[in-house]
Amino acid sequence: MFTGIVSDIGEVMSVEPGVSLHHLRIGCSYPAHTITIGGSIACNGVCLTVIGRGEADGRSWFEADAAAETLERTTARHWQAGTKLNLERPLRMGDELGGHLVTGHVDTVARIVGIADFDGLRHIDVEPPGEFMRFIAEKGSVALDGTSLTVNAVEADFFSVLLIPHTLKATIWRYVDVGAESNLEVDLMARYVARLAESLSPARAEMRANGA
Repeated sequence: MFTGIVSDIGEVMSVEPGVSLHHLRIGCSYPAHTITIGGSIACNGVCLTVIGRGEADGRSWFEADAAAETLERTTARHWQAGTKLNLERPLRMGDELGGHLVTGHVDTVARIVGIADFDGLRHIDVEPPGEFMRFIAEKGSVALDGTSLTVNAVEADFFSVLLIPHTLKATIWRYVDVGAESNLEVDLMARYVARLAESLSPARAEMRANGA
């Protein structure tokens, strides 16, 4: 589990593409000896398992594999040497939950359709695939590229978030342009509420009553 509070900006050092997975080496500022082999690190919101670690040229790095489903569902398929990533290490018992509960299991890729900068803030409009808009609620939470954000407004086919100066400084969001893709993980609560609503729909209730 993660919180959506980004703790480092990493950079892809190398990508070894394969048929069913990409092998990644990602530079970071975490001390190498504190990175756990077999542990998890969220990279732009994607939970990846660490399979190697080390140091090179005064910088720590870790290695991970992005498998076929991860490549299909996330922006990891586009990562290349030089790509900057929001990084977060997993939540530990007793840690402060400063954002919201994030699993690192990305639901879909959304598109940035609008950006407005003012007073050191950044207003961003985000368009997910239509079927995911039902999980988005005003004042609810979303994770975009692993960043816990509050939904400011919801329109028919997009929603808006507002990034404060600290978030812009601590994440890759200051580099993002209109047209970019972002990994979206909807709030766990929203997902379960939607599933419950579906199970209690009139049609399903009637089917149950009729023994179907």
